[in-house]
Amino acid sequence: MRLVSGWRLALRMAWREAWRAKGRTLLVLVMVTFPVVAVVAADVAQATASVSSVEGLDRRIGSAEALVTLLPGSPHVAQAADPDQASSAGSGGPGSGPTSLSRVVAALGGGDRPTAELRSAGVSVRTRLGGLAVFETGADLTDPLTHGLFRLTDGQLPTSHGQVLINRALADQGFHIGSHIQMRHGSTSTVVGYAESTADRSQPMMVGPLDSLPAPRAHQPSTWLVGGPPVTWDDVRAANLVGATVLSRDVIEHPPSKAQLSPRVRSFGSSDRSELYAVLALVAAMALIEVVLLAGPAFAVGARRQSRSLALIAANGGTPVQSRRVVLGSAIVIGAVAAVVGVVLGIGLGRVVLPSLQLMSETYFGPFQIRWEHVLGIAAFGLLSAFLAAVVPAWIASRQDVVAVLAGRRGDRAASRRSPFIGVALVAAGVVVAALGAKQGSGEGLIAVAAILTVFGMIFLVPVVVLGVARLGRRFPLPLRYAVRDAARHRTRTVPAVAAVAATVAGVVALSIGNTSDQAQARADYAPQLTPGQSSIAMNSGHTDWAQVDAAVARVAPGATPSPVIGVRGSQALEIHLGRGQRVSDNWMSPLPVQALVSAGGAVPAFVRGQVSDAEWQQASAVLRGGGAVVFGRTTGSVPSARLDMSGRHGPSVRVPAFVVGVRDSQPPVLGVLSPPVARALHVRVQTVGLLLTGDTLSTTQNGDLQQVLSGMDGGAYLYTERGYQVSGTQKVVLWILFALAGVLMLGGTLTATFLALSDARPDLATLSAVGASPRMRRAVAAAYAVSVGVVGAVLGAAVGFVPGIAVSYPLTRSYGPPGPSHYLSIPWLEIVAVVVALPLLTAVLVGLVARSRLPLVARLD
Repeated sequence: MRLVSGWRLALRMAWREAWRAKGRTLLVLVMVTFPVVAVVAADVAQATASVSSVEGLDRRIGSAEALVTLLPGSPHVAQAADPDQASSAGSGGPGSGPTSLSRVVAALGGGDRPTAELRSAGVSVRTRLGGLAVFETGADLTDPLTHGLFRLTDGQLPTSHGQVLINRALADQGFHIGSHIQMRHGSTSTVVGYAESTADRSQPMMVGPLDSLPAPRAHQPSTWLVGGPPVTWDDVRAANLVGATVLSRDVIEHPPSKAQLSPRVRSFGSSDRSELYAVLALVAAMALIEVVLLAGPAFAVGARRQSRSLALIAANGGTPVQSRRVVLGSAIVIGAVAAVVGVVLGIGLGRVVLPSLQLMSETYFGPFQIRWEHVLGIAAFGLLSAFLAAVVPAWIASRQDVVAVLAGRRGDRAASRRSPFIGVALVAAGVVVAALGAKQGSGEGLIAVAAILTVFGMIFLVPVVVLGVARLGRRFPLPLRYAVRDAARHRTRTVPAVAAVAATVAGVVALSIGNTSDQAQARADYAPQLTPGQSSIAMNSGHTDWAQVDAAVARVAPGATPSPVIGVRGSQALEIHLGRGQRVSDNWMSPLPVQALVSAGGAVPAFVRGQVSDAEWQQASAVLRGGGAVVFGRTTGSVPSARLDMSGRHGPSVRVPAFVVGVRDSQPPVLGVLSPPVARALHVRVQTVGLLLTGDTLSTTQNGDLQQVLSGMDGGAYLYTERGYQVSGTQKVVLWILFALAGVLMLGGTLTATFLALSDARPDLATLSAVGASPRMRRAVAAAYAVSVGVVGAVLGAAVGFVPGIAVSYPLTRSYGPPGPSHYLSIPWLEIVAVVVALPLLTAVLVGLVARSRLPLVARLD
């Protein structure tokens, strides 16, 4: 009871203080609420976007009780509850009969179970531009078992052969109700309505009656929807024994235990998630540290504002515990309000952003879902962060000099002499752990621990750095000198703010170094198939009308210049053998079906122009004019006699002089260049194997349009445009989010510390005004506060971030064999300079613009 009554008084005082200092209360609310809102919104969006096996049943099996897949020739199937997650099929043994629907239905308990077949295939549809790959489903949509697979949005269901439904992705190609869709194989269908798959939303799709697609052959799998009574796990195992996998509604809703699964599939679902959980725990710990450091200065200023009240409590017999409860009570009140507000706003934000996220997803989300156990945990996280942010200010407030405070002087205690040694020890331990993690093949977990240690060590070193900067301040201009000395005097609010900025920058620097190093490795490993900006066209047919292809290129991409690539198709299996000490390039990679070019010399073929220098081609051209061959190998030089033959058949073999062009570690687009006499001697067919497009680079739109036009001519047409190494869109989004979050946190931390410092320093600034300081001086001092906090924190954070950043580059980019370096390290200096210099200066400008330049005079007692 005494404990409750003690906290009741503290909470009542905290509530009154929160109403009295509304600005500071609002600031802390924002600091604590922001991560709660963000995490709750992300959790709601993720819960809604992720469709569980139970939620996705209707999308996969409609209104049926089970989806059965017959696997001819593979009885003794083993599967998990969801066969798409884990299944294993064995070959038939002696006495095993053929898989059939009747045997499977009998295994499922027999009886009069209704069934409906599903067929699916990829087809090529003729469009206004040419051809388009479309996924077609054949099903009887009037059968109740299929209800739930598709959603009719307009028109009517197909009831006869030749009628189809199309989705919006296919309608965007110019089709509508009443349109006739012509397939490449010659058949024509009429669009009678629009329908959307309940699962996929981006793939062009059409749905027709069951006979719109041919029945699968005897050796091919077939798929059936099965109705009737629920299909139990015992029924599923019985169906497995006759060669079928079963997706059962009852089994998904009531999955079997792990012991009931076959040992063959049990290993599929067993994975060690301890490392994932460790990383998530470290991320949560870092987020908690960040929020605590951001909110800490506000509680420190609040405790400063309450210092006289706390001193009066102590003078009248109050204990240090009671003083601490008063400060911690503010954290409990504000943290509780922030948690509730953050949950409400987070749920609302998650609901608002879902339509935008749905547009970026290729599949439909599930029903709006709130995982209350997660939400309550996140709310508790917000309350805990506010409580921890007030622990240090509460401890300092309980140890203040009561006489000094009542006399109107500052009651701060001297800084601890042990903190620098603790900080150095933690940083040294972090460096050691990071080095150990760098040496291991998968040491990311150790490196994450090292990051935590170095950040904690940096926090202990911040007071020493702040004092050191203040001592150097005698050479600074007055506003900056005043700011750094005031920051050193009031370390209880300065240190958490500087540490918050430093922790943010440390994380950004570490992740940036790891990301850019990973990209450096990917860029080095990337093997371009053409010269950047070029495109190539390959056709599957051996009798292509290349004049028609030229006309299509001129129509879609008039800025591109096509030129024929003459050579030997890759299917003819040419082999080249050089003399001792020389060898052909290990592999070749080409977007065209060409193994070797054919040329009589003269100008270098455009297809290999990037692989051969002018000096090399002069020698190579002389060899070709003499009836020899040019080969891409490891070292450059002439070979008196090279053997060329055709493998896989009893073809001729010739020996000719050759010139080897060294390509070192790159992959050439062909094995070499043959002269016409060599090609005739090998009895190979010389033909146009494709087109090379030079000139203007194809845009994304031109690329898609030209691919459709070419697919209309040849279903196997392949268009490739070389754009060099490209950073994926996901990586770009992650980097933008990373730097945006860093900017928000740095600006938030710096602005918080600056305005709290200005609020706390009102008497000092009023004194400056009284002794003749100009109104602009306050703005200059305010900007100097921002510079001192932002620059010191950013420099410290960048220095600390290099430790885990460099360490993580080793396991991320380690190479276990030649060619190439053992690992890659790339430091994004421009981004780091922007974070360390540009953001603090931007913050200073913002503070200088919004800070008040005049203050009323106030009395000072110290």
